[in-house]
Amino acid sequence: MNLSAVSRTVWCLALSLSAILAFAYLPQGGYHLLKKYPFGAAEGSSREYFDYITVDSAARRVYLSHGTEVKVIDADGGKLIGNISGLKQTHGVALASEFGRGFITDGGQGKVIIFDLETLRVVGEAKAAPDADSIVYDPASKRVFSMNGDSKNSTVIDAKSGNVLGTVDLDGGPEFAVADSTGNVYVNIEDKGEVAAIDSSTLKVKSRWPVAPAGGPTALAIDTQHRRLFSSGREPAMLVVMDADNGKVIQSFPITAGADANVYEPETGLLFVSTRAGMIHIFHEDSPDKFSVVETLKTEFGAKTMGVDTKTHNLFVDTADFGPAAAPTKEQPHPRPAPILGTFHVLVYGR
Repeated sequence: MNLSAVSRTVWCLALSLSAILAFAYLPQGGYHLLKKYPFGAAEGSSREYFDYITVDSAARRVYLSHGTEVKVIDADGGKLIGNISGLKQTHGVALASEFGRGFITDGGQGKVIIFDLETLRVVGEAKAAPDADSIVYDPASKRVFSMNGDSKNSTVIDAKSGNVLGTVDLDGGPEFAVADSTGNVYVNIEDKGEVAAIDSSTLKVKSRWPVAPAGGPTALAIDTQHRRLFSSGREPAMLVVMDADNGKVIQSFPITAGADANVYEPETGLLFVSTRAGMIHIFHEDSPDKFSVVETLKTEFGAKTMGVDTKTHNLFVDTADFGPAAAPTKEQPHPRPAPILGTFHVLVYGR
């Protein structure tokens, strides 16, 4: 056998092995409900509200934004570990494990609350801006970025000291943000229909890319190895796969209404998109330029935020029971059903 033939044989074997491994990671039996954890109303809350979910797979903890508190539960059994309470309206949780600190956006107070990861005690706070919402830790710069929706900017905090380092003007309402660990922070700008790329060192916006055919982008995830961004919009309701270096849209898929969380899992090559309609859309990265639909998992209405445990590959979503929608008014022609206070619960899906 000549060298060329040997090379072709090795190449074919490598492709075959890659295909076998990819197939092994696909959910052969499909995802299904494993557990349900009910919780009561948040202390001091007059309405049921919930937002981002953050899973710390290494520490076996799940952080649940729940109105006036952040609930911390055990990732394996759902046991309540503790409440970080006394807040006004919580949104996102970012973890800087190397400094033993966590950061919570409190949009009602326009602050970022800093807590100790071991004890869950509040150890400080940083002034952000009204409607502090999504939050992300960038390990490259050791900085935390709070995305302030109505304020149309981002507050930048030193993760070690908790000091505010500056503000990034985003010229639009930011939603979900991700970091690529090489000095870039990407954020969906919902009212502009674009993704903005921030240099985490200079705190300057260096690129803006449209997300069409999606619109009103909210949820965002990233494949750092292959430099792919996954942005989900609501108007139109679409998922787009983008090149993280030039913003080119590579592929797009229709999704259900109310997307609010995207998660990409590098080990399995699976991408998950959860929506308010009560669906999780699951896709597989066949190659960096080709994604395919795996399945669409029915959950519960309102289960729009999500986290993935990279150890067990289980999916966490949360929602509540909902009452009927209020009568339409001129100000609210299409009112949504309201969650019922005290019915908050977590749903865990696996295979």
